[in-house]
Amino acid sequence: MASISLSLAAISSSKALVSHQKTPSIASLKPHNTTLSCSLLGTSLRPTPLTTTRGKASSPIKITCLASSSSPLPSALLFDCDGVLVDTEKDGHRISFNDTFNEKELGVTWDVDLYGELLKIGGGKERMTAYFNKTGWPEKAPKSEEERKDFIASLHKRKTELFMALIEKKLLPLRSGVAKLIDQALAEGVKVAVCSTSNEKAVSAIVSCLLGPERAEKIKIFAGDVVPRKKPDPAIYNLAAVTLGVDPSCCVVVEDSAIGLAAAKAAGMTCIVTKSGYTADEDFLNADAVFDCIGDPPEERFDLAFCKSLLEKQYVS
Repeated sequence: MASISLSLAAISSSKALVSHQKTPSIASLKPHNTTLSCSLLGTSLRPTPLTTTRGKASSPIKITCLASSSSPLPSALLFDCDGVLVDTEKDGHRISFNDTFNEKELGVTWDVDLYGELLKIGGGKERMTAYFNKTGWPEKAPKSEEERKDFIASLHKRKTELFMALIEKKLLPLRSGVAKLIDQALAEGVKVAVCSTSNEKAVSAIVSCLLGPERAEKIKIFAGDVVPRKKPDPAIYNLAAVTLGVDPSCCVVVEDSAIGLAAAKAAGMTCIVTKSGYTADEDFLNADAVFDCIGDPPEERFDLAFCKSLLEKQYVS
């Protein structure tokens, strides 16, 4: 059967998933004293003060960030997995989906551009379901809705096995600066967790294989179907805050996508975006800061001190 490869820009649900709420007051952020390297400009510079918005439209609030050595660190540092810890999507998850479709002789191939569109849908099972609902289900797929759920679950299980094999072979490296930032947080007693829409086994494999067992035992994982609604719903971040026993306003999230950013902000958390291969052109207007990566010295973009500075705010009516 000829391979199916077409754009899903018309999937109405994907449009809804990337919508953002705009918030209305003015915040002036004072950067801390670390000099950051900006590879895009080819020079080193201090981060430019950001302008963002918070609060109710009827009662504007002026927010000023003041760096102070006595100010508290974040209570928790929460990472998305795919695209943040590892740039897994194009050469990891996509390949594993395609290998699964090929094994099952479904006649389906997701090319690079199509998969970029599909990433607007959070969750692999949800992604496949939306695709087949739009393009038509394979001939080998069952006809009833309940049997199709089982069919999708079996495809996703096999896809996860193939993806984990890639991770265990360490064919996909950690993104620059990830281990550094996690080590800084753990050394200071900041709680660290990974919050992902991906399968829990796949996320655990990434954390244990690429970050190592010593770090892995200190990192809490919230992933997959642990919540009923995937990002951009804030459920995964709400669960993390409750489980870790931390105030959402004292958490810093590192995300790479518009739907991840929307989830973090809806949970009332500060969010830094590190763009990934598929998300470079997405709208990150509501982010507290945006970088191309975390970075390791001498090409460091930000560190734990910068995360702390984003929380150092004095609210003045």
